[in-house]
Amino acid sequence: MSIYNRYAKAMYQISRNIIKDDMQAEEAMQDAFLSAFKNLDQFKETSTFGAWLKSIVIHKSLDYVRKHKMYQNTLNIENLNLSNTLEKESDFTQNQNQKIKNGLEQLPENYRKIISLFYYEGYDHQEISKIMNISYANSRVLLKRAKEKLTSLIT
Repeated sequence: MSIYNRYAKAMYQISRNIIKDDMQAEEAMQDAFLSAFKNLDQFKETSTFGAWLKSIVIHKSLDYVRKHKMYQNTLNIENLNLSNTLEKESDFTQNQNQKIKNGLEQLPENYRKIISLFYYEGYDHQEISKIMNISYANSRVLLKRAKEKLTSLIT
């Protein structure tokens, strides 16, 4: 199995969670693969290839959003865990799920990014601060504000 075939589906989903449009998410993912293949000499075996590639996909997707001034809005609600703010997805009715999706769409771009990176992708504040080029403290505050804003939008 080729490297591309092994990672393409997962990397596309990561990009799609950041970029709203399917075609544009695929384009960003393809750019990330090209960048990874061109820079294989920079891969350090201190992490797995998949983790290194995931980091590139996230950076390329965020760059694409900034470049095209797009807004992300499609987080998979089943994987979003706002444990202190919201109940688990299984407890929501269809109407409540739609409220969350609508709330996510209404959030400012930086709030959607941090919610996606923290809850969906599983990054911690240290990693998010590097990815988003913000301080560790700012990452924590931004996530808190994003959760509060999302909660106010859906209640």
